[in-house]
Amino acid sequence: MAFIQTLWHLGQQWLASGHFALALSIVWSAYLVLVGGWILLQRRAPAATIGWLLAMAVLPVVGLLVYFVFGPRRFRRQRLKRLRSRRRARMRRDSLGHLRDKATQAPPRLQQLVKLVSTSTQLPLSTAQRVELLVGGACTFDTIVQAIAQARHHVHLEYYIFEPDTTGRRVLQALTERAQAGVQVRLLVDALGSKRLARRHYQALLDAGGEVALFHPPRIGRRLRPVINFRTHRKIVVIDGIHGFTGGVNITDTEDKRLQANAYHDVHLRLQGRVVSWLQHVFLEDWAYALDYQHPHMPQDFAALLPEQDDGPYVAQIMASGPDSPLEAIHRVLVDASYAAHERLWLATPYFVPTEAAILALTSAALRGVDVRVLVPKRSDSRLVTAAARSYFDELLECGVKIYLYQGRVLHAKTMVVDDMLGMVGTANFDNRSFRLNYEVCALVYTPLFARQLAAQFSQDLAQAERVFDLRGQSLPQRLGDAVARLFSPLL
Repeated sequence: MAFIQTLWHLGQQWLASGHFALALSIVWSAYLVLVGGWILLQRRAPAATIGWLLAMAVLPVVGLLVYFVFGPRRFRRQRLKRLRSRRRARMRRDSLGHLRDKATQAPPRLQQLVKLVSTSTQLPLSTAQRVELLVGGACTFDTIVQAIAQARHHVHLEYYIFEPDTTGRRVLQALTERAQAGVQVRLLVDALGSKRLARRHYQALLDAGGEVALFHPPRIGRRLRPVINFRTHRKIVVIDGIHGFTGGVNITDTEDKRLQANAYHDVHLRLQGRVVSWLQHVFLEDWAYALDYQHPHMPQDFAALLPEQDDGPYVAQIMASGPDSPLEAIHRVLVDASYAAHERLWLATPYFVPTEAAILALTSAALRGVDVRVLVPKRSDSRLVTAAARSYFDELLECGVKIYLYQGRVLHAKTMVVDDMLGMVGTANFDNRSFRLNYEVCALVYTPLFARQLAAQFSQDLAQAERVFDLRGQSLPQRLGDAVARLFSPLL
């Protein structure tokens, strides 16, 4: 006891002498210099860099841990790892040469846009024999299950959300039946988005010879996996290398109006023809990456995975982006498409949290006379996102952008129509998370027939929407809440 009291008195004397404060100041200053230099060398956006520097100064220990796990350094390490997997998973050029050689040309006004997609994603222009717009989850699920039942060689699926509910069990049963018939079934789901899908739900599929992989499982061990960011938000189905599906519809009852009266309103796309090989390419890279190349049965039969097909009347292109590339392909293309519009630019998205570049592109199009319409849900499944979206309405309305709020159900469609030349359907929201943090995929169709079809669907959706003319009816607390939500835009 006397020893402890002696130590206590010595400690008090040391603190009173000022030596402790001096030592703490030296350590803190050295910490700021080292960590600050480390952050500056990342060469991120000035606002982001300043924010991280302030976090390091105010929260020395906590801020450093958060930065190490979620900051740019973690982002870069994850991206480099995926780039290595991309090089290893790259399909042989001789297997894909016929697709590049026979790709037809898009409309002349969109040639630079096509080149932008090709150079930023390494996915070239192609063709499709069939492009079918699927409206609603019920139609989408029925079509996918029917296509699965006709599979002869393989069925590949990749989903952000795959719920073990009525819809999920229906799809799993269809997959299990094909696996029992000798068809190779591969199912890739995001570990966070499909967290309710447990092994017991797909054990029958595994027993039948199917394979299941998780994308970025949140575990701590040899690797520290990010939990929130870097998710695969893609929805991909490829059957026999001939039939492909992508769009906004996840595997869940919340997308099927037959099961839930307030189900999301969504659209999906069915593709058939050469362009499906590029959707296959995206899936195979993700599959190889998720398995980390340790699986003994990595697909090698490219002839069956990429069957020869005739050119079709639709000019189409697959566009994929993710945090493994600094080019932000989908972000760039959506902005560039806005500048390419001459007559109309119609955008539907459930999450509207635009970047400065995207806001500038939309308002510039409206100011030069383009009919710019933005369709968003009156209430999305995130109150924070809904509030953040409203904070951008004033500056859009002032420049002539027409904003519509979809009533009743949650709008979940992700589409864009540019004039009568381009129709785009995909998985990417119009927000920073889809532009920079998630793995996304979109299908671009450069054919007037499809552009008009997608525009007709957009017009039907407008009949269920209310146009916003101003926000003067908002109370001060609501406007303040929207402004606060906007501060979180880079994270949404």
